[in-house]
Amino acid sequence: MRSAPHRLAVFGTLMLSAACIATFGCSRIPGRPGPGPEVIRPDEVFDFATLYKENCAACHGSNGKNGAAISLANPVYPAVAGEQTIQQTITKGVPGGLMPAFARTSGGALTEKQVTLLAQGIMQQWSTPNLLAGTNPPPYAATLPADANRGQQAYATACARCHGEDGEGNPGDPKTGAGKLGSIVNPAYLALISNQDLRSIVIAGRPDQGMPDWRSDATQPLTDQQITDIVAWLASKRTAEPGQPYH
Repeated sequence: MRSAPHRLAVFGTLMLSAACIATFGCSRIPGRPGPGPEVIRPDEVFDFATLYKENCAACHGSNGKNGAAISLANPVYPAVAGEQTIQQTITKGVPGGLMPAFARTSGGALTEKQVTLLAQGIMQQWSTPNLLAGTNPPPYAATLPADANRGQQAYATACARCHGEDGEGNPGDPKTGAGKLGSIVNPAYLALISNQDLRSIVIAGRPDQGMPDWRSDATQPLTDQQITDIVAWLASKRTAEPGQPYH
């Protein structure tokens, strides 16, 4: 039988251990992993760089360019679109295109504050104040009635030299492949891009891919009517069921 002093020593050790646990918490128990980094809730992310990387970079490029979608780092685009339109586009997406709605109010995952931060960040990062001062840029959205036949004529004047007479592309240099451009009337391509996206590209260009804006590659800058008609001509090339038919 253990002696009374021994039992008292064991009891004292247990009491001391209990006191330590009460004082320092379970996190100090030997063998227990230490506290990990704090995880921020998705709706509490308010850093533009993080929001852009997680929601925009996959399509628009990590630095706002060289992505599959229009270049946001092209200062002509934010100048023509404006912050309000960019915010509305992030909120509701692009009807008829691949860009989905990102705002919770439209079925997305971002809060209203996060959408606002994204729109403001795009303007702060990539817009240039007074970039188009003294010019008369076409409006972001079409308002004029469109004529595809006139659009084909405008296309031949302003676009065919690079994109081919019928929009089927340019083979480029046969030796190096430099200047090669794919078809912009390919039904699969047209099925994936909206009329507004086509208009935005014609107006703002794609400088990351060597395409000038509405002013740069014609004797006269393209007018609002010409751009509207060119988009109508391109849209007329869409098919109801694009893709390779199966037999």
